[in-house]
Amino acid sequence: MDHIEHVVSTEEDQMRVDRVAAGLSEEWSRAQVQGWIKEGLVKVNGQAVKSNYKCAEGDELLIEIPEPEPLDVEAEEMPLDIYYEDADVLVVNKPRGMVVHPAPGHLTGTLVNGLMAHCKDLSGINGVMRPGIVHRIDKDTSGLLMVAKNDLAHERLVQQLVDKSVTRKYQAIVHGIIPHDHGTIDAPIGRDPKDRQSMTIVNGGKEAVTHFRVLDRFKDFTLVECVLETGRTHQIRVHMKYIGYPLAGDPKYGPRKTLNIDGQALHAGVLGFVHPRTEEYMEFEAPAPEDFKQLLKLLSKSN
Repeated sequence: MDHIEHVVSTEEDQMRVDRVAAGLSEEWSRAQVQGWIKEGLVKVNGQAVKSNYKCAEGDELLIEIPEPEPLDVEAEEMPLDIYYEDADVLVVNKPRGMVVHPAPGHLTGTLVNGLMAHCKDLSGINGVMRPGIVHRIDKDTSGLLMVAKNDLAHERLVQQLVDKSVTRKYQAIVHGIIPHDHGTIDAPIGRDPKDRQSMTIVNGGKEAVTHFRVLDRFKDFTLVECVLETGRTHQIRVHMKYIGYPLAGDPKYGPRKTLNIDGQALHAGVLGFVHPRTEEYMEFEAPAPEDFKQLLKLLSKSN
């Protein structure tokens, strides 16, 4: 059984253990972690605790990740844009419009379906329907993802996400002209109580930090590079809206009148991590998709 270790930080002092644990992986929900706590799989300083246990700074969490349930997802042959692959890890450039992993009602055509056909040895650590997936990007976001091919790779890549040592740089086109050249958005993200399908800035949400710098300014839009310190659901989309510069083309968080692009203008262009076995730092860069480049051409002409 694989495990993740974590020492409670100053910011997490007096925070409930289920919240601290759920915040350690982008793939874990709080309900899932609460189930693990009931099963005694989450220990604090070697002792099993209840979900409402208040953590203290310096507490040592040990989270045993249960074996995955059998997978009921079909392998599907599909073209994949693979940037790197070895026995442990695979880096793939996901196109806009593709869902990363299956969910009820959406069981086919996902990246996981394609990966299962491409390699038979994906890590099963994430349970049903999520083999190999260490982190994910939204359906209409394009770009690079790392995929674990065995449990050792999965555990070590997840630990790097927990430790915030993975390099993730995105390009985004946003509404408005950002006057300053760079900045940091530090605002906690959680489910929107008024709309459970959306995320928003909420007190008591999961810590979320995005660094940005302006790459180019146009007549009514700005091209920015966003660097993720954490990786919350919809993080860049929510954070840029929060500071008043929502993403172009974003159907959920952006204005109705926007640029002609199918989904948000967001591309995960740079991904860097330490190889789980060789411990060598590797970094990959994927160019933005054609429709993103065309938009930039149009915008530069409007200047």
